Amino acid sequence: MGFAGDGIGGDGIDGKNTLRIVFAGDIMGHDSQINAAFVDSTEGYDYESCFSYLTPYLQDADIAVGNLEVTLAGPPYKGYPRFSSPDALLDGLLNAGFNVMVNANNHVLDRGRDGLERTQEVAGKKGMILTGSFISSGHREQCYPLILEKNDIMLAMLNYTYGTNGLKADTPNVVNYIDTLQIFRDIQKVKLVEPDFVIATIHWGKEYQRQEDQVQRALASFLFRQGVDAIIGSHPHVVQPVDYTQADTGYHQLVVYSLGNFISNQRDRYRDGGIIFGLELEKSDQTRITGFDYLPVWVHKPLHDEKRVFRLIPANLPDEKVERIGFTGTELSGFRQFYQDTRDHLSNVPENRFYLENQLLQEHK
Repeated sequence: MGFAGDGIGGDGIDGKNTLRIVFAGDIMGHDSQINAAFVDSTEGYDYESCFSYLTPYLQDADIAVGNLEVTLAGPPYKGYPRFSSPDALLDGLLNAGFNVMVNANNHVLDRGRDGLERTQEVAGKKGMILTGSFISSGHREQCYPLILEKNDIMLAMLNYTYGTNGLKADTPNVVNYIDTLQIFRDIQKVKLVEPDFVIATIHWGKEYQRQEDQVQRALASFLFRQGVDAIIGSHPHVVQPVDYTQADTGYHQLVVYSLGNFISNQRDRYRDGGIIFGLELEKSDQTRITGFDYLPVWVHKPLHDEKRVFRLIPANLPDEKVERIGFTGTELSGFRQFYQDTRDHLSNVPENRFYLENQLLQEHK
């Protein structure tokens, strides 16, 4: 199993160990995103401006996880349908505060064996933890399930996908598919190290459907029966509901059916943004969920020096901050619509107040 060691985590308070984990949705790399990141003066790529508004929030978390739904296969760079993004995308994510990427998703094999292995190589060299695909079965045996340990809290992370767009991994590469027998075996394996908390990140569901389906509900039920504590979903490209049970000891069997898009060029209603979901864990006599919340995030595509750029904007910014963004009337309407849609859809989930209460919005360069 893969241990991430002591480089991740938070400090205990009042004799209790605590951990805050945040999860972002689909990180896409459409052609327009690649073009926007190109820097004429250096003939290189720079994604820093995409994430700069979110950096204070992401760096405030102990662990930040994203769904890397592109390969880093090298040039020629291309968007849909066979994604390959510049390595600079990973630099931008690292600098923003991400430290874990999952990539068991339907685009992990877009560039075949070379793409999968180069993505692994780049992540390793840059220090980004990556799980969900593997160079070989031996690599998987050594590194999976992923174990993240800090501040006396041992977190196990699982990651699976419904499919890979009909593509098959070349020998010896391995991709984690949703196979209940394999998942059962993986969970039995991880139980041997007695983790404090088990999270499954699942690429599932139907694209653009705002409600989970019966297949998702059945798989969630299976995972909980096997001992998974929380489930985080991706793939539909829209936000889906969050379900959980509550007791005196905390929250249980929490499932986020879909986080929606994190960054992409999808612009239709419900697809032009997503949520970052925050999970608070506390360990005393046992490890439990003591709180959770979501931050709504909208993709802004303004003109900057006569060029389209991509910027992720917290959708619950206070009004005085919104005025400084410089939205056009159409953009402001889309921004407000996304925020209202998301609030209505997640009425049972607390909204994160980071930017409303702390006023820590970083000025865009």
